[in-house]
Amino acid sequence: MLAACSVNRFLPDDAYLLDKVSIHADSAALRSVPLDGYIRQHPNSKWFSLFKVPLGIYCLSGSDSTKRINRFVRRLGEPPAIYDESLALKTQRNIESAVQNLGYLDANVELLERRHGRKVGLLYQIHSRDRYKVRLVQTEVQDEGVDSVMKEEPSFQTSLYSGMDFDLNRLDAERSSLNNFLLNRGYYRFHKDFIHFRADTTIGGHRVDLLMQVLPFKTAIQTQPSAHQQYRIGETEYHYEGDDARPFVRSRVVKRASEFTPGQLYRESDVQDTYAGLMRLGAVQNVNIRLNEDPNDSTLLNPQITLFPSKRNTFNIEPQGTNSAGDFGAALSVSYQNRNIFRGSELFTIKLRGAFEAIKGLSGYIDQDYIEYGAQADLVFPDFLFPFLSERVRHAARATSEVGLMFELQDRPEFHRRVLTAAWRYRWGIPSRRRQHRIDLLDIDYVSMPWISSTFRQLYLDNPTSRNAILRYIYEDLLIMKWGYNFVYSSQPLNTASAGYGTNAYTLRASVETAGNFLYGLSEIFNTNQNSQGQYTFINIAYAQYAKFDFDYSKSFRFDPRNSLALHFALGIAYPYGNGRILPYEKRYFSGGANSVRGWSVRQLGPGSFMGSDGRIDFINQTGDMKLDANLEYRTHLVWKLHGAFFIDAGNIWTLRKYEEQPGGQFRFDSFYKQIAVAYGLGLRLNFDYFILRLDGGMKAIHPAYTDHRHHYPIAYPNMNRDFSLHFAVGLPF
Repeated sequence: MLAACSVNRFLPDDAYLLDKVSIHADSAALRSVPLDGYIRQHPNSKWFSLFKVPLGIYCLSGSDSTKRINRFVRRLGEPPAIYDESLALKTQRNIESAVQNLGYLDANVELLERRHGRKVGLLYQIHSRDRYKVRLVQTEVQDEGVDSVMKEEPSFQTSLYSGMDFDLNRLDAERSSLNNFLLNRGYYRFHKDFIHFRADTTIGGHRVDLLMQVLPFKTAIQTQPSAHQQYRIGETEYHYEGDDARPFVRSRVVKRASEFTPGQLYRESDVQDTYAGLMRLGAVQNVNIRLNEDPNDSTLLNPQITLFPSKRNTFNIEPQGTNSAGDFGAALSVSYQNRNIFRGSELFTIKLRGAFEAIKGLSGYIDQDYIEYGAQADLVFPDFLFPFLSERVRHAARATSEVGLMFELQDRPEFHRRVLTAAWRYRWGIPSRRRQHRIDLLDIDYVSMPWISSTFRQLYLDNPTSRNAILRYIYEDLLIMKWGYNFVYSSQPLNTASAGYGTNAYTLRASVETAGNFLYGLSEIFNTNQNSQGQYTFINIAYAQYAKFDFDYSKSFRFDPRNSLALHFALGIAYPYGNGRILPYEKRYFSGGANSVRGWSVRQLGPGSFMGSDGRIDFINQTGDMKLDANLEYRTHLVWKLHGAFFIDAGNIWTLRKYEEQPGGQFRFDSFYKQIAVAYGLGLRLNFDYFILRLDGGMKAIHPAYTDHRHHYPIAYPNMNRDFSLHFAVGLPF
């Protein structure tokens, strides 16, 4: 077997396997500079940065490449990285040039080869020597108009100063900054080639004198340079493509999405923002913007915007098969979507859903089936629909206004449930700034329980031995009127399925939500009716009152194209007050599952050190008012589209009040850290870029519900039947 898996039989004569490549610098400042990107040839990839499994798979193939099985195995694996001396020399020159660009003008790179058998390791040793400093910075602008704009515009600030490190990368960044500045001040034909730097390194003492020159306008056919022309915006023309070439969107909507204003100086940012504003209209599939010089005034640019329509109507039918703990069922969803229902690029969606499930194993109930019907309608306006807002604010917000209505009917053997939801919310965000905001101005949830089986009521709601305040609250009529705000910031494009792979990125999410305050204020003012528990009611229903805050942060570190480390931290707190005695079940936190502490199944962990005994209703008790999650996941590319992960999860939930049904569940500063559960495990992911299928297997490491050593530390006494949980999910956990 060892002979068959040997890589040497795949190496040509006198060839070597590139085993390791490293870079070492004698300067501490250079050790933190990422220079791996200049390496032209890398060794074979490793799983979890440790094992060259892809190379081993390749070596399992036979030497006859004409056989189909051998070709298949080789495609799964990775061929040997045969050392190429020419690429090593190119890498040496690349690194040397990069270091010199950082200001180490006298630096050189030494290439050291270390051979062992048929393997070779490379070390690029950087001898940096002294770094050059900038002694003097001067600017020479050979265009009076540009010089005037640079001096008079307070927003222009140079990043160059005397005493700074000499760095060609910073000089290039300065060129880009000045170029963007002038492009947004009317200089339509300006570009970076008009900005030159001259560096005098002959003054000695590792010092440099810098001269930044801004040259006048000149084309390849011009014999004499001329002044840069400052342009203004003229009249905008709109063209519509389609069957009849008539406007398919109201002109007011299109003009509001455009940033061009007649008489205003040309700004490159207006062009990009106009593209973004028009492309966010669902009725528009594509946009083309041309800037034409006015034939009567050479200082005017007339934008010509051409819009291409998207498909207006869409129908979708989605059949489903379900299996809930062995109870089989079926569901059917039918949806219709219109992307331009009122010719203002409004998005209208209506969805109808029906489901049936044959429930078995229940005794004492008349009907043994579960039936569900649902209808949902949503209407999204590409505008900030709010009274008293000025046109300027509406234009700048780039918001969408959403109204939604949903009704759901659920008939189970144990109870009948009706849910009515109405919502009005706003969303806005600029993709280039990677921020998203959402305000739920009004969100009303009304839950009605018109019928509860006498068997279910006797067993769980009225039985003194199993009576549970939280359980009873779930099966009462409920009214929630809430307001909320949600904020998301990402250092990379949002809504990317595989964003957590191969990136140095982070995402921050925060939200706040309150409910019942408006109704409670009216109840206090008008002294409305109260129920037997002293709660104010609205339409004879005790409404919920609470405040909720959530914070979520995740960051990934890329080690190489195949390996990265992802960190995640989440904290959530919700507190019922005023008219609220218990947090509504839909707003309570739970722990365990595919996106939390993966050694536990969903709703099987906590709160605190609580451990229930009756699995039929313990999912109610295993909820809380506070949640803490901390996760670490090492991600690696395996073969093809298959990725792997090793993870460590920690966290738990707690209640803020003391409930008799949840002993040990209350959060206390002097003991909560002893109740943090820990799990570890491995995961497999199929990464199709636009979505990810995930399978994670987690093992319990520290179980807070036990006090004896053997059960409290299952990492030392593992039991697969007791401590293992398997999770299937779509998308990354964070």
